[in-house]
Amino acid sequence: MTAGPGRGQSRQPGDGGPSAVAPVWLRRLSRWLVEGLREDLAGLYVESRATPPGGPYRRPSRQNFLNRLTADMRRPGFAMVIAETDSLMGCAFGFPVRGDGSWWLGFEGTLPRSVGQLTVSGGVFAFADIMIRPHPQDRDLARRVQKRLLTDHQASLGATLVDRADRQALAALRSWGWLDIGELRRPLGATTFRALVLPLGERTAARPEGVVTMPGGGGPSGV
Repeated sequence: MTAGPGRGQSRQPGDGGPSAVAPVWLRRLSRWLVEGLREDLAGLYVESRATPPGGPYRRPSRQNFLNRLTADMRRPGFAMVIAETDSLMGCAFGFPVRGDGSWWLGFEGTLPRSVGQLTVSGGVFAFADIMIRPHPQDRDLARRVQKRLLTDHQASLGATLVDRADRQALAALRSWGWLDIGELRRPLGATTFRALVLPLGERTAARPEGVVTMPGGGGPSGV
């Protein structure tokens, strides 16, 4: 798949420069452009979720991904950034976290104070998914795509929820700079999630300091 810039959008090289094979370009897509790439994105999802050698086989569901994408595209502030050469190499998308704290409802224990403060001030962006095609520089590419999405939204912190049983996804996110801050349970579901955050800047190696208790009740708007 080869795609050019959308109308009114500039196509820019990634923050880290070209890869070892070809330059990788990052670009933000409108909802209209996302619609035209649904099948390509589903293909990227399946490839990015490939089971590593020796791991238990889990067949990624294209349709489940497309259903989630459709639902996420309806959220206020939805945004997507893709990485491409002559084909689609990576993608991240999500939406701003509401300042009422509903994203964190169901969080066990207390939330780091800095996370709560950034949530209230509108400085947190929820990543619904991050998909990177396996290649030698996939870690660098993931970090660039994440940074671009946060920067575009002037957000200071990324947030995401991952099924605690999905060890492959958790290991990948941690290697891309995400910090695990605890568990979160949906009141109406059986799944327990790990809550992860991604500070924008140089603090990716430090756990956010301080704690804050968010209001109880209800369920989170999850990934």
